[in-house]
Amino acid sequence: MTTGDRVRGAAVRLFAEKGFHGTGIRDLAQAAGLSSASLYHYMGTKEELLAVIMRECLERLLDGAAKATEGVADPRERLGRLVALHVMSHALRPDETRVVDNELRALSPAAQEPVVRLRDAYERLWASAIADGIAGGVFTADEPSITRLALLEMCNGVSRWYSPRGPLTLEALAAEYARLALRALESTGNGPDPDLRYCRAVVADVWNTPNPHAAPCSDGITGGRSKGD
Repeated sequence: MTTGDRVRGAAVRLFAEKGFHGTGIRDLAQAAGLSSASLYHYMGTKEELLAVIMRECLERLLDGAAKATEGVADPRERLGRLVALHVMSHALRPDETRVVDNELRALSPAAQEPVVRLRDAYERLWASAIADGIAGGVFTADEPSITRLALLEMCNGVSRWYSPRGPLTLEALAAEYARLALRALESTGNGPDPDLRYCRAVVADVWNTPNPHAAPCSDGITGGRSKGD
């Protein structure tokens, strides 16, 4: 691990635990094993470090969502995969996702702009699945944008309480959240279930996390349950 990686890891942990404004330069330096003076060589300003963390997290979420939904026509399956990806990412990478969910207002307007663009691109995938479902008569929502935000907030909460020692595997948890999302949209008919094994493989791929029980999938991405499930 490089010194830069160590600084970034310390920042992710502290921003998730204490918030951006609650984390001081001395806190970061101590957690990274550096002096306060040398810390700036590896991070620039504290705001710049936060912006980088948020952009990287959103890029991973967006990349994963795009991969998981590519070529999936049924809006019920697309939404199910989006929910599964979001839940799994928040469960496996709780610190990064808490930072991106909670710290946008800590950034100045100029630093917010590229972060907001990525967030909006990610949410458009959700909005598109919901809109296609309404147009196709398989979803019902009087206020689709409110429903989308409510579903995202529901899934975001996983980062605060998930434990691999819980009674459900991560895939089972993601499946339950996907069912909740479809019920919230009064989904009709029997759409295909989201491919949870593939979703788990995509999450492992975009976050560069190990997947010990993986077996090769047809597209080269590996799948399977993690050791903690």
